[in-house]
Amino acid sequence: MPPPVHRAEFRPAPAASQSPIPGPLRVASELSARVLLILAAASVVVYLLVELRVVAIPIAIALLLSALLAPLVSAAVTRLKLPRGVATGLVLAAGIALFATVMSFVVNAFIAGLPDLSARLVQSYQLSIRPLLAGPPLRIPMTRLDDLSGELQRSISANIDVITTGALSTAATVGELASGTLLLLFVLIFFLQDGGQIWKFLIRVVPLAQRDRTDIAGQRAFASLVGYTRATVVVAVVDAVGIGIGLWAIGVPLVVPLAALVLLGAFIPVVGAVLSGSVAVLIALVANGPVPALIVLGVVIAVMQLESHVLQPVLLGRAVQLHPLAVVLGVAAGVVVAGITGALLAVPIIAMLSAIVRSLLSPDEPRPHDINPLDPLHAKSGPVDPAERRRLIRIPTGVTLRRQPDGGQPSGD
Repeated sequence: MPPPVHRAEFRPAPAASQSPIPGPLRVASELSARVLLILAAASVVVYLLVELRVVAIPIAIALLLSALLAPLVSAAVTRLKLPRGVATGLVLAAGIALFATVMSFVVNAFIAGLPDLSARLVQSYQLSIRPLLAGPPLRIPMTRLDDLSGELQRSISANIDVITTGALSTAATVGELASGTLLLLFVLIFFLQDGGQIWKFLIRVVPLAQRDRTDIAGQRAFASLVGYTRATVVVAVVDAVGIGIGLWAIGVPLVVPLAALVLLGAFIPVVGAVLSGSVAVLIALVANGPVPALIVLGVVIAVMQLESHVLQPVLLGRAVQLHPLAVVLGVAAGVVVAGITGALLAVPIIAMLSAIVRSLLSPDEPRPHDINPLDPLHAKSGPVDPAERRRLIRIPTGVTLRRQPDGGQPSGD
């Protein structure tokens, strides 16, 4: 046979080592391209969530509340033999009644304690704050300090347009909040009633080969959310009761509203407890003086230490325990993206993502129907029973083998 005319057609492709682009630069460029692609996808998701926050935030809060209330609905169905719809209605009605009762008590206590706080603030201003402002380094004239109320009234009159605009925007926010609350209740009812069916419908878009792993990861994520909400509620109640008892013993006004503020602030890890405790210390400083404020500060620090070293490790456990750095960074990112709501939802989202990643990376996982998504112990990846973990062997083909109790050959599942 004559040799081919175009010998260049048969030349082998140049090896990777003969590429004109250096190896480290090529690896860095490919890695950067993948990172940029992931960041672009995440940015699109965050942008859509921010634009649809009127819908996304009620759904996220409804998911949190469903993780808190779903075990109660399940207990009412299994133990009281109630239909699921009736159990859902009873649990929701009891929760709404409890919330309304607590808020009514807090508001009435705030209204009743406001005159005492006002009198103490006036006395503290006359005895402590006014001499401090008149002295060095500020040296504000006493005549100006005496006419402080008049200046405040004139400032309000001069900025009446800004105040009116703020009131209108506040009214719009209240309307948006009311619509979001109605949407939240509507979504929560269906999450509690048909949560399992909704999840089975959602995972149908996953390919069949990865559907079981996705189902397991999602159930473990919800189990971690159940454990997180349960532990957070217990920690918030303990913080509110402990700090409230300390404030009552010292004689700080507005004990109940401050305890309620601590209760709400505890749902935002680390940051919320610090801010609510700082408000309590500030009120004690203005109303009672520096020594009671230092005592309140000691009480707040003691309760925070009890929370971080005893309550959270025992209640959350290793299944949903997060590093403090991840918590702080998550809360900071949540504040930047969605304000207070973002700070509230950041840590639960991180806990769920952590459970999903651990489940997908785990070599041994049971079947989806062996996982109880309402049990926080099932948030940890791998078989729950240690004996079951020892009996399971995962081989590369994806077949699960079980060793026979008598030492015989393993049988396939």
